[in-house]
Amino acid sequence: MQHEELIEKINAFLGEEFEIDTEKMLPSASLKETLDLDSLDYIDLVVVIESNFLFKVKPEDFVGITTFQDFYDYVISHVKTEEFA
Repeated sequence: MQHEELIEKINAFLGEEFEIDTEKMLPSASLKETLDLDSLDYIDLVVVIESNFLFKVKPEDFVGITTFQDFYDYVISHVKTEEFA
């Protein structure tokens, strides 16, 4: 799966799960503020990642994720790792 296709897939599931227009999901936008995430929403986000991309998310992985680009990079790096494992 290409980089752009992964970003489209990520945006699609985030838009559906958090009921937000995908046009607001800019790479530099704050993930937490744009999706209006609270601690329970982060659990939902982890479940969605694990079910859509089939890799295990560790809570400490989210420490440095602040923007959508950070989130894209995180998912893409794990998907590519899993594809070649």
